[in-house]
Amino acid sequence: MQLLLTGGLGFIGSNLVRHFLKTYPNYTIINLDAVTYAGHPENLSDIEKDPRYKFVRGSIDDVKLVNEIISGQKFGPIDGVINLAAESHVDRSILDPSVFVKTNVLGTQVLLDATLRYGKQESTTGGATYRIRYLQVSTDEVYGSLGPEGYFTEETPLAPNSPYSASKAAADLVCRAFFHTFGMPVMTTRCSNNYGPYQFPEKLIPLFIANALANKQVPVYGDGLNIRDWLHVEDHCSAIDLVFHKGQPGEVYNIGGNNERKNIEITKLILSELGRPESLIKYVDDRLGHDRRYAIDSAKIQNELGWEPKYTFETGIRGTINWYKQNQNWVQAVTSQPTVPISPPVVTPV
Repeated sequence: MQLLLTGGLGFIGSNLVRHFLKTYPNYTIINLDAVTYAGHPENLSDIEKDPRYKFVRGSIDDVKLVNEIISGQKFGPIDGVINLAAESHVDRSILDPSVFVKTNVLGTQVLLDATLRYGKQESTTGGATYRIRYLQVSTDEVYGSLGPEGYFTEETPLAPNSPYSASKAAADLVCRAFFHTFGMPVMTTRCSNNYGPYQFPEKLIPLFIANALANKQVPVYGDGLNIRDWLHVEDHCSAIDLVFHKGQPGEVYNIGGNNERKNIEITKLILSELGRPESLIKYVDDRLGHDRRYAIDSAKIQNELGWEPKYTFETGIRGTINWYKQNQNWVQAVTSQPTVPISPPVVTPV
């Protein structure tokens, strides 16, 4: 089987490339990545010479390039598309929403168009069938914010509160339309906050680890009481694998780690594990439109596909902290690139 995996140099994407190559020795992975600030060749330097791995530098909104790949013209027939390519940082979406609409919405539409065009085949019983499966990797942020009780289910109405989450919700709806209009085998996953190796140090956990190791202040938004459900990236990869192979077309699957934590709890845990004082904590002005709580109900994927997370948060966070401690060269390499835009107080706290 040959898969097109977009955004494979990013955090989740690079972990997913490794997962597929390790799990399926007969698979070939084509990685289409624009190599932006959050996508780095260093993330997959260990497998770049694997003959089952093919890298293409380019954007998912490049119609000509996407058509060349999905049509089979460039590498031969494609059996599936998994779209992880996205602008994904909320603070950056507040500064420039247009980039998020271009990549996350229009790019998704380009991928769907090509999959529809080149995956269609006539059925012997009449009508059209599609040989290319398409999986859209989305986020729980499309549901908006939760109160102190309850969980997001697949039936929760979409109510995005940031330009980033709005662009992801729009892409999800385009995917839904392609299933209902054309009968394309399109599936969508919506995950909670990921953590683990190879996450660019602008997100909370890797940023706070990097700052604490350097004895720099860690910038906590608002009162620090915002709650997130944390999912280890390897658990996310195993869920994506299941949905791609066994998920029902047209369905949405929520993926959560069952690990709700307040941001301030995460902050203090990281400082404690690294032997750093809590005096490094600096409370900063809250993010615009900051959602208070996310929590995912993963009952559907667990009951229908048999998935369950293997990491407890305590095990996962300690492993993650150790990975960043042992891979300081990687941190230096990805944060020292001159093309990386920095948006205070996200990366460089005041």
